[in-house]
Amino acid sequence: MGSFRGGLIAALLLPAPAWAQVCEELRPGWDGTPVSAWSEALLLFTSPAALILLAASLLAVRYKSQWGTLAACVGWSALVSVYAFLDGGRTEGMAQGCIGSPVVFIATAAALCVAMILYIGVPAKKED
Repeated sequence: MGSFRGGLIAALLLPAPAWAQVCEELRPGWDGTPVSAWSEALLLFTSPAALILLAASLLAVRYKSQWGTLAACVGWSALVSVYAFLDGGRTEGMAQGCIGSPVVFIATAAALCVAMILYIGVPAKKED
């Protein structure tokens, strides 16, 4: 019984064809080199949702719109939540190396929201 459990544990820990299939589904053109957190951030920032949110953020800052800033920050929060809470095979992809950590993307999106809130959210002092 002990050798059976040892073999079962080894089979679960070693990369299997099912794990390799995850990388084929998530990143079809992956060449086998590990993806860094910076590469993953660049890939995530060039997604259509992130590009729309970047444009909305720029417009909110350009027109100094508090409501636009709020909408952009809520959008960034929703997008970051998708990457943080919905797995969709990302854990297996990160174990294989075809997906990098989204930490840089999440930190940059949070810093962008904080900067927009500080720039737009604080009303200017009126001189009497």
